[in-house]
Amino acid sequence: MAEVRSQEGESIENLLRRFKRKVQTEDIIKDVKRHSFYLKPGEKKRVKQALAQKRARKKTRTYTDERR
Repeated sequence: MAEVRSQEGESIENLLRRFKRKVQTEDIIKDVKRHSFYLKPGEKKRVKQALAQKRARKKTRTYTDERR
């Protein structure tokens, strides 16, 4: 759980900015999205494979662009 304590004389905007950064670094949002609905094991496997294929396509695309 992210916790940010306000420092003396710190504005609300700075406090919110620090809190958002802390939440991002701890991957709290990603975890909440992952647990917001249930995926069957087979569906989870398909999603994982689809993401791997997408990363592979992106990697080859950037690699070929660099060689030009």
